[in-house]
Amino acid sequence: MRIALLEDEHEQAQHIQSILSERGHHCDSFPSGQSFLSAVLHRSYDLLILDWQIPDMTGIDVLETVRAQLNWPIPVVFLTQRDSEADIVRALDAGADDYLAKPAREAELVARINALARRTNPDNEKEVLRYGPFEINTQQRSIILHGELLTLTDKDFDLTLFLFQNQGRLLTREMLLERVWGLARDINTRTVDTHMSRLRRRLGLNPENGFRIKTIYQRGYRLEAMTANAIEDSATVSDQV
Repeated sequence: MRIALLEDEHEQAQHIQSILSERGHHCDSFPSGQSFLSAVLHRSYDLLILDWQIPDMTGIDVLETVRAQLNWPIPVVFLTQRDSEADIVRALDAGADDYLAKPAREAELVARINALARRTNPDNEKEVLRYGPFEINTQQRSIILHGELLTLTDKDFDLTLFLFQNQGRLLTREMLLERVWGLARDINTRTVDTHMSRLRRRLGLNPENGFRIKTIYQRGYRLEAMTANAIEDSATVSDQV
């Protein structure tokens, strides 16, 4: 997973990054609320870890901003020295998914993160996924639309599955290259744009089928279920790659 960590103590941040890296996770650390929010709201992360007491704002302020501005329920863990019942309740009420007091036990921290990842992506264990008129068979690697089998390349299938499993979430080009193509994030390529353009046509992502791929300028893409208002808007405005 790609994890964003809010921690202003350098040694503590390095320690947590080391723990997560050893378990196969990628963790970016940020020392302030503003730097953390700038990254989280413009990049793609799978999970957030927040400290409560940071120099420029509180962890609660950061959490409330994340919940207000992100379009998908990214899992959030508090990792802080504050351990009173009132603090725990306040964080959970504000939208945190879990709460750990420092110093965290390494195995417990990793176990809780992995548990949150499983709860956030329950579809990952299913063989057949249904999204409106789309039926995706993860074992047969096939996609059916309105009862008809679609002809897709292996990479198109991988990209389609990843889009639907992350519906409503901003997916940067770098993240898609990393997760779908297995390429380094700093590679400059239009491969993602080419595949997205093709998928729009091959999947019939239009008002009739209830979904669209929205281009987020200079950031990436988001698969959206189309509301009544969005369907009306699409009659006059179309997304361009």
